[in-house]
Amino acid sequence: MKTLFSNYINTFKGLSSEVWWLALITLINRAGTMVIPFLSLYLTKSLNFTFAEVGWVMSAFGLGSVAGSWLGGKLTDKIGYYKVMVRSLLSTGILFIGLQFLNTFVSFCIGIFIIMLVADMFRPAMFVALSAYSKPENKTRSVTLIRLAINLGFSAGPAVGGLIITTMSYNGLFWVDGFTCMLATLLLIKVLNPKKAKTLDNVINQNPQSAYKDKAFWIFLASMTLFGIIFLQYFSTMPLYYKDVHKLSEFEIGLLLGLNGFFIFILEMPLIKWLEHTRYTKPGLMIFGATLTLVSFLVLDLTSWVGVLVIGMLLMTIGEMIAFPFSNAFAMQRAKKGNQGEYMALYTISFSISHIFGHNAGLHLVDSFGFDATWLIMGLLGLICVSLLYYLKQYLKSKNELYLK
Repeated sequence: MKTLFSNYINTFKGLSSEVWWLALITLINRAGTMVIPFLSLYLTKSLNFTFAEVGWVMSAFGLGSVAGSWLGGKLTDKIGYYKVMVRSLLSTGILFIGLQFLNTFVSFCIGIFIIMLVADMFRPAMFVALSAYSKPENKTRSVTLIRLAINLGFSAGPAVGGLIITTMSYNGLFWVDGFTCMLATLLLIKVLNPKKAKTLDNVINQNPQSAYKDKAFWIFLASMTLFGIIFLQYFSTMPLYYKDVHKLSEFEIGLLLGLNGFFIFILEMPLIKWLEHTRYTKPGLMIFGATLTLVSFLVLDLTSWVGVLVIGMLLMTIGEMIAFPFSNAFAMQRAKKGNQGEYMALYTISFSISHIFGHNAGLHLVDSFGFDATWLIMGLLGLICVSLLYYLKQYLKSKNELYLK
C-alpha cells in the first residue's frame, strides 16, 4: 500500500510551482461559483420565473460563455494572459455580488450574459498561462492537474452552497461567490505576477498562423463539439434515465455520479503519465477516449440489468480521462503555430457551444423518441466524432504534423 501511494504521488512530480498555484486558484474559483448549480432553483423559487424563462436565462448563460471565451482569447494575445486573468477574476467577483439585485426576467438575462462574458475571459488566458508555466513534456499532466482542481471545486461547491442557502439564504451565495473570486484574484497577484513567476515555455511567433485558416484545428474543434454534446448527457438526460427507467433514488444517483469524480481523482494522473510514455499519438488517444464514451451509451440498450449503469459510467469516465487531457494538450501544442489566445479561445468555445445545444437536444430527443433511441443517436454522434478524429489523424500524417508527444 505504501509503494502504491508513493507511485501515485510520483505522478505529480516535475510540475512547476506556478502550475500548482494555478491549480489552487482554479480550485478556489470553481468552488466559489456555487451560484451556478442552484441557479434554476433560485430563479423558480425566489424570483418566480417560469421554466421557459429559466431556459432563456440558461441560453443567455451559454451565449455569454461563447462571447467571453472569444474576447478572452483576443485580449490575451493583445495584453497578455496575466492581465486578462486578474481583470476577469476581480470583475467577476464584483458582478456576482451585484447579480442578486436583479429581479426581473430581462435584467437577469442581461446580467447573467455579462457575468459569463467576463468570467469566461479567464479560460483561454488560463490555458495560455498553463502552457507558459509547463515544460513541453509536462503539458498533458499539467492539464490533468487543473482538471482535478476543477472537479474538486465542482464537488465542494454545491455542498458548501447548500449549507450557505440553509444558513444565510440564496443571497448569501452571491456574496460568498463574489468574495471567493476576489480571494482568487489576490492569490493570483501574489504568486503569479510576471515579475516573480518563471516562464518555462515562452512562445514568440513572428509570423503567426491564423487559427481561422487552420484546417486541422477546425476538424479538431468540430469533433470536440460533438464529444462535448454526448458527454454532457451524463449530467442532464442520464440522471432522468436513472430515475425514470431504473427507479434509482436521488441518493443512488448521487453515488453513481460521484463514482465519476472518485475515479478521476484516483486514476487520471497515473493513467495520463503512463499513456504519455507509450507510442500512441494524441489524435490516436482522443479516438480511443471518444470510442469508449460512445460505447458507454450503446451498452445501455443491450440489457435492463441495473449493473449496466455502472459499466456505462466506468466506460464514460475512462473515455473522459483520456479524451479531455490529450485534446487540451493537442490544442496547446497546435496553438504554438499562431496566436495562442485565439487558438485556446476557439477550443473553449467548442465546449460552450456543446453546453448551448447539448442539454436541450438531449432532453428534446428523450421527450420525442425515448431513452433507448436517444442513446442510439448519441452513439451515432460519437461515431461521427471518432470519424472526424480519424480523418484529423490521417490529415496530420499527410502533412507530417502528427504529434507523437
